[in-house]
Amino acid sequence: MAVSAANDFLGTGRRKSSVARVRLRPGSGNIVVNKKSLEEYFVRQQDRSAVTAPLEQAGKQAEIDVVIRVHGGGTTGQSGACRLGIARALAKFDPELEAGLREAHLMTRDGRMKERKKPGLRGARKSTQFSKR
Repeated sequence: MAVSAANDFLGTGRRKSSVARVRLRPGSGNIVVNKKSLEEYFVRQQDRSAVTAPLEQAGKQAEIDVVIRVHGGGTTGQSGACRLGIARALAKFDPELEAGLREAHLMTRDGRMKERKKPGLRGARKSTQFSKR
C-alpha cells in the first residue's frame, strides 16, 4: 500500500474514551483498522455497520480506501469513533456530502462519557450499605 499524503483526507473521531484517526484516499473500497481488515478487527456486525454507515450514506463505499488507527475504550466506542472520523473526513473529501451526513446524524459527536467515581461512594452513584445499628 503506497503512502501518499497529498491525496489523503483526514478526520478525527471520538466516542466515550476511544479516539480514531481516519485517512481517506481514492481507491477500491478497502477498510483497514489498526493494520487488520474491517471483518477481522470488528467481529460484531453491529460495529461493522456503524463504521461503514457514513460511506453508505454518501454512496462512496466502492470508490474510497479507508485507513484507521484507533485506540482506547471498547469495541462499541471504537466503532463509534471510526464512524465520526469517516464522516468528518468525507466532509473534507466532498463538502457537498456534509448536509446529508449531518441529516443522518453522522456528524454529531456523542458526548456521553463515563461518570467519575465520587469519594465515599462505591462508584459514581452507588452508596455504601445502610446499617440501622
